Amino acid sequence: MPNITRFEIPGSDSKRIVGDHLSGHDRQLLFITGFLSKRWGAKSKALAKLCEERGWGFCCFDFRGSGDSEGQFADYTLYNWLDDARRVLQMLADGPPVTIIGSSLGGWLAWSLGQESASVHKLALLAPAFNMMGKRAKAISPSRREQWETTGWMPWDDDAVHRDFPISWKWVKESEALWEHRFQPIRPVTTTILHGLQDDVIFPVGSWEFTKDLLSANPQFPIELLFKSGNHRFSSTSNLATFLELAALPPE
Repeated sequence: MPNITRFEIPGSDSKRIVGDHLSGHDRQLLFITGFLSKRWGAKSKALAKLCEERGWGFCCFDFRGSGDSEGQFADYTLYNWLDDARRVLQMLADGPPVTIIGSSLGGWLAWSLGQESASVHKLALLAPAFNMMGKRAKAISPSRREQWETTGWMPWDDDAVHRDFPISWKWVKESEALWEHRFQPIRPVTTTILHGLQDDVIFPVGSWEFTKDLLSANPQFPIELLFKSGNHRFSSTSNLATFLELAALPPE
């Protein structure tokens, strides 16, 4: 895409956060990827094309320790990645209003940013992985959880995709702490959650429970929860069409 430019901004340890940015008017869409995902995939490419066609701004980036950004994966935790996303959002703050579109873990980080930043006018969360590591620690066997906490490290799973990416126990502690303060305070930013009913990675019930708890805390919160046929990747032709329709909706 010829109009997209690469950017590099320093993280808290001076390691570079690398991303791509398309200038535009009226709106900006910031895409935040999921766990172990790189910034350019089917969703981000579709969003960039949408923004180019409509003259909107677009941005995506790799977290430190992932993709083109600097650093080693094992050196970073949830709070580091939240800070990366925060720094990218700050880079966009002087431009048009921002819609953050977060996928999986990126969805949860998007929620946190939307609560703390007035530059965020809308959130679109795809299969948000709320308290991802806290839930993982509860789901595994007690012996494995004890080993994780004692040694300080564990891969998310033993399959080929995850076994080479050891996860610090700090992820669990930070995940639980961020989850505890998810509604403190509540900033009423327009939010839509979209979740595939066949998602067996991040279960749809998590989005339902989050929405129910949010509306219990604030019955007037502007949130919509949509369940559609689809798995966690949500990347079929019809899924991507639904995803783009959601992204294109203007803030209320």
